[in-house]
Amino acid sequence: MTQAIDIVVNLFGPEQVAAGQTGFDAAFMDQVRMPAAMRGGVDIDDYVRIMDEAGVAHSLLVAVRAGDPNWRGSFEISYDTVARWCDRHPTRFSGLAGADPTRGMAQLRDLERAAALGFVGVHAYPHWFRLPPDAARWYPIYAKCCELDLPFMLQVGQNLIYQKDVRLPSVARPILLDQVAIDFPDLTIIGIHVGIPWADEMIAMAWKHARVFIGIDAYAPRHLPPTLVRYMDSYGSDKVLFGTDWPVIDPRRAVAEVEALGLRPDSLAKVMRGNALRVFPGLAARLESDDAA
Repeated sequence: MTQAIDIVVNLFGPEQVAAGQTGFDAAFMDQVRMPAAMRGGVDIDDYVRIMDEAGVAHSLLVAVRAGDPNWRGSFEISYDTVARWCDRHPTRFSGLAGADPTRGMAQLRDLERAAALGFVGVHAYPHWFRLPPDAARWYPIYAKCCELDLPFMLQVGQNLIYQKDVRLPSVARPILLDQVAIDFPDLTIIGIHVGIPWADEMIAMAWKHARVFIGIDAYAPRHLPPTLVRYMDSYGSDKVLFGTDWPVIDPRRAVAEVEALGLRPDSLAKVMRGNALRVFPGLAARLESDDAA
């Protein structure tokens, strides 16, 4: 069975739904065709069973920071909450530290704490802050990621309307990563959510820059652009990482649909697991430690 690594998973338990910590409303759930039975939330222990059914061995769990806390509709999942679940299931989850450029030095100290907690990367939603990825306010976070050797993951491409009263602009076209990668050649950048509708731009950035990668989460794999499928099965097989953005995509569907794309065995192995182990050094160390134990 596939021992996949899912690089983007959100907490979606009943407590997060009840507390408004998902960031989306019923209209968004309708838009992504979320089954009615799961709209009240899925307990994380139940989610581990879903991972088992899908063949997902390990997932990166996001401590989301979505918007300035003073803004309407903003929400977050605390680092401590994610760390608690990672400690409870150390062989199944590792943490990603949400980044908020409005917090200044406090955010940089938070990233140091995240590294101490064993988090393996940093996650950001540019649209929630209305700040494109080449905006100056992100740059101290990039520098801290380089210092801590933490890959930086961010949503690229369009974003949808997650709440009817909070309409956010699509500020992260993949081409905007060009200057960031030039300014921070030591920074590992993963553009998640494919880059739709600018997937070719995302491919161009990954091809140009050695430390820029693509996450294929948030979209059903059978609908991935043909150019991206060709890329991940050829000269880009080292640059693409599997993900779901759970609860947006069910990992059982995602794994099955990637396997149905007809990738060469070596390309499939890289996309589903090998590339994540190479791109996230802390993840490789964590899993090796677990295996040794």
